[in-house]
Amino acid sequence: MNSAAPPRLFSLQGRRGLVLGIANEESIATGCARAFAACGATLGATCLNEKARPFAAAVTSALPCEFLVPCDVHQPGALESVFAEIQQRWGRLDFLLHSIAFAPAPDLHGRVIDSSAEGFALAMDISCHSFLRACRLAAPLMPQGGTLLSVTYLGSERVVPNYNIMGPVKAALESAVRYAAAELGPQGIRVHAISPGPIATRAAGGIAHFDNLLTAAMRESPARRLATIEDCGGLAAFLVSDAAQMLTGTIIPVDGGQHLLA
Repeated sequence: MNSAAPPRLFSLQGRRGLVLGIANEESIATGCARAFAACGATLGATCLNEKARPFAAAVTSALPCEFLVPCDVHQPGALESVFAEIQQRWGRLDFLLHSIAFAPAPDLHGRVIDSSAEGFALAMDISCHSFLRACRLAAPLMPQGGTLLSVTYLGSERVVPNYNIMGPVKAALESAVRYAAAELGPQGIRVHAISPGPIATRAAGGIAHFDNLLTAAMRESPARRLATIEDCGGLAAFLVSDAAQMLTGTIIPVDGGQHLLA
């Protein structure tokens, strides 16, 4: 009889992870970073720019976060410099969370069919293609496998009032997750997207009448409550742990069951 202790499936002790896109204490990325840290991981993190750094630092200063650097993923070379920092400091990476999205206000607030080519391309580059670039840069740092996570929303598959251009953009992100999972699976790299219900983050404040989405989610979800950044963090920590080693390519709702309803 084998008397060895069973593995600690949810422990992230000794793991190193990168959190892209901490804006402030209300960010989904913040909830995930705190959960990773609570499970024992060591982190690196990014914020948008120097102006955002003090707000992100208020989060990372309380965590085992070894570096916080500005990274505007739309700027050439910015993402590459972050991974160069990881290569120099750690030489490897175990997991990554991408929590970055943007669309120009005129395109976000208008009809999808009226969106400008420039605005649509910018939203796709920042919200979707930057995740693919992060996957490409992370893969060589994961010789023993790892996990890559992004963040999406129900508006990718259903028409949500005022979500507008971000619906097609998030649909592209979810498809990118599936293709990346298929391509990187043979290297032991898992890829997922977390799909929270509406959460009152700074980024969500750009969506017109966002309070209506919050009210509807509270009313309609079987759980009768809103998702929190802590709920997102709990799922993220599970997905990067050994307990989820046979899961990949999934889009997982964290919305109290709202996605079930017609």
